[in-house]
Amino acid sequence: MLYPLKFKPVFKERIWGGQKIKTSLGLDFSPLPNCGEAWTLSGVPESQTVISNGFLAGNELNEVQEIYMDELVGEHVFARYPDEFPILVKFLDANDWLSLQVHPDDALAARRQIGHGKTEMWYVINSEPGAELISGFNRAMNAEKYLEAFKNKSLGEVLNREKVHKGDTFFIPAGRIHALGPGILIAEIQQTSDTTYRIHDWDRVDAEGKSRELHTELATEAIDFAPVDSYRVNYRQVKNKPATLADCPYFTANVLEADMEIRKDYSALDSFVIYVCVDGAGELIAGEERVTLTTGEVVLLPATIEEVFLKPSPNIRIMEVYIP
Repeated sequence: MLYPLKFKPVFKERIWGGQKIKTSLGLDFSPLPNCGEAWTLSGVPESQTVISNGFLAGNELNEVQEIYMDELVGEHVFARYPDEFPILVKFLDANDWLSLQVHPDDALAARRQIGHGKTEMWYVINSEPGAELISGFNRAMNAEKYLEAFKNKSLGEVLNREKVHKGDTFFIPAGRIHALGPGILIAEIQQTSDTTYRIHDWDRVDAEGKSRELHTELATEAIDFAPVDSYRVNYRQVKNKPATLADCPYFTANVLEADMEIRKDYSALDSFVIYVCVDGAGELIAGEERVTLTTGEVVLLPATIEEVFLKPSPNIRIMEVYIP
């Protein structure tokens, strides 16, 4: 019988990474000198997370999905994603600017035969004073205006910058130009895809003096220039009640801050559920199974689990993610 699954993270060295994944989340990425990303739940080939608890310990995520199919992910989810787990969960520590980038949508990814598109969401776990990120444009744009700004090296003037604080959330659909700034630690929920088109990398070079590759033409076709009223997700957090952060065809994400035992009934949900602990600690109880959940950890509840109890100790803040 399936049970709540925990995983060993996959750590990624990045030119812009720092130490917060270790110091703030308690995840040991040794021997990497710096770590930009911890992939805590991943079905991306070559970067799959491995189960760390119970009788399935040592198995990769997609391998378990291949064996248990809809019992793990739900009938309608398995029908849509039979070969690969559809959600990728990461923690990102930006010690410097990430590249200015964009991701393709499903249609463009299909035309280019690169798997799925990449829609994602950022939840700010912590940020340093004055930290900011880029999401979209600060004025009406089209491809012609964008390319003119790009060629004139005035792109920075048309980008929308947002000051960020703990708890801020940004939904970033495929096609939206974006970049995470220094001093920000986030949890990221995204479609399973590792396709990024790099637009600008702030003229930096690596230890060997080499610049990272840019994808100017690929990125231009991927950008969605449609205007947006607000790039920030507006939500109201009420203790012991979930608040919706994102609800799109690829995932629903809620945040729950609790200081009392919470019962969750998933009997009507035809999907797995992911718990991402962004602060505090607690325990999950599913029938006879009990698993701890601490800051920086992720637990995957198989679709066959219909009821769980969340017991904070004494407080916990989690993200709850599933496929609608």
